[in-house]
Amino acid sequence: MNPFESRRKALLDQLEGAVAVFASAPSTIRNNDVEHPYRQDSDFYYLTGLDEPDSFLVLSAVHPEHRSVLFVRPRNPEREQWEGPRVGVDEASRRYGVDVAYPIDKLGDKLPEYLQNAERLVARVGFSRSFDDRLFRALAQTRAKWKTGISWPTAILDPIELLHEMRLHKDAYEIDIIRRASRISAEGHRRAMRECQPGMYEYEIEAALSHTYRVCGAARHAFEPIVASGPNATVLHYTRNDRRIEDGDLVLVDSACELQGYASDITRTFPANGSFSPEQRAIHELVLAGQQAAMQACGPGTDLEQIHRKALEVIVDGLIELKLLSGQRDDVIMEQRHKRFFPHRSSHWLGMDVHDVGRYFVRGQPRKLEPGMVFTLEPGIYIPPMGDQAPSHFQGIGVRIEDDILVTPEGYEVLTSDAPRTAAEVEAACRA
Repeated sequence: MNPFESRRKALLDQLEGAVAVFASAPSTIRNNDVEHPYRQDSDFYYLTGLDEPDSFLVLSAVHPEHRSVLFVRPRNPEREQWEGPRVGVDEASRRYGVDVAYPIDKLGDKLPEYLQNAERLVARVGFSRSFDDRLFRALAQTRAKWKTGISWPTAILDPIELLHEMRLHKDAYEIDIIRRASRISAEGHRRAMRECQPGMYEYEIEAALSHTYRVCGAARHAFEPIVASGPNATVLHYTRNDRRIEDGDLVLVDSACELQGYASDITRTFPANGSFSPEQRAIHELVLAGQQAAMQACGPGTDLEQIHRKALEVIVDGLIELKLLSGQRDDVIMEQRHKRFFPHRSSHWLGMDVHDVGRYFVRGQPRKLEPGMVFTLEPGIYIPPMGDQAPSHFQGIGVRIEDDILVTPEGYEVLTSDAPRTAAEVEAACRA
C-alpha cells in the first residue's frame, strides 16, 4: 500500500458515519492567457498524490463499495497538446488506488449520492467560493430527497480536527523527504555564501539558489526567497531582491526548496566581504546563543512557548549588555520592549506547507511536542536605521538564524545542520 492509500485509510478509520470531500487547487491566471505555475493543494496532495487541477476526492465511511472516489479531468488530446498529458479517468483508479474514478463533469450528479445517509460532512469551507458553491449545492440536492427516507449530513467538521492532526505528525516517509529537502537547501546556502561578492545584486544570489535547487531535483522554492542586504535585512519579509550589495553589508538569506510536496526552511546571515565587523559579529553571536539555548530545550514534552522563552531570555540579556535595551530582563519582556528588535516568535510548524497545519494550543494550553513533529527555530535581531533609538554602529544590522527541528523519541534532530551556522563556519564558507 502506497503512503497516499495508507493516509486515506487512516482518515477513513476516523470518519465513522461521515463523508469527507477535498478539492484540488485551482489553476490561476497570471495575466492575459498565461497561468501562474501550478501548485497542488496540500491536503488534496497528501491524500492522493495527484498533481492536477479540476479534481475532487470523496472519502465515504457510509458507502462501503466506494470508500474512495476521484473525480478528474477526462483525457482530451486537443488540450493535452497544449497543456501536457492528463491522467484521465481510466488510469486514475489504477494509479492512485481509489475504488472508482469519474470525469469531473459528473461531480454534480454523483456527489449528492455520496452524501446520502452520512451523519457528518468533513470539508474545509469558507476558503473558496467555488468549492463552497459546489458542496452546498450537492448538500441541498441530497436534503431535497428527505421525503424518500434519505438522510443527509447535519454537521460540518473542519479537517483540522482529523486530517491536520495527521499531517502534524510526520511518518518516516515524510521525514526522509524533508531531510533531503533540507540538505538541498543547505547546499543552496553554502553556494550563496561562496559566490556572494560586494557589487553583486541580491537577485544574483536568488538565481544561484534557484539553480541549485533545480539541479538537485527540487521543483521549486518553498516560499518567495528573501535575499536582503544591508538595511534590507532589517525588513522581515523583504522580497524585492534588487539592491546592489555593498562592501561591509550583511546579507540575510531566508530561502529553501520544496521537494515532492514538502518544504524546508533555512535562514542564514553572512558578511558580503567574508568577514563580520565587531558589531555584526556581536549580534550574530547573540542570535546564535539564543537559538542554541532554545535548541537545548527541544524534545518530547516541552512546547514552543517554552522554547521561545529560552531564546528570548538570552537575547534580551544580550541586548541589555550591548546597551540596546535598558532595565531588568523580566521587565523588558513583560513590557514587550524587546519587540523593537525581536518582533516575532521563534517557531512555526513545517511540513507540506512552510507554515504547516496543526494547532499550537490545545484546550487553551501550549501543545506538547511529540516525536514526528517538525518545526523551525528562528530567532532574530533587527536594528533598522532609526535616528537616535539605537547606537549608530548597530544601525542597519539584521540577523536571523533559522533551522528545521525534528522531534525524536530521545530529543531532537537538526535537519538543516549542513548549513554553516557559527560565525567561524560562515566566514569559512564565504571564503571557500
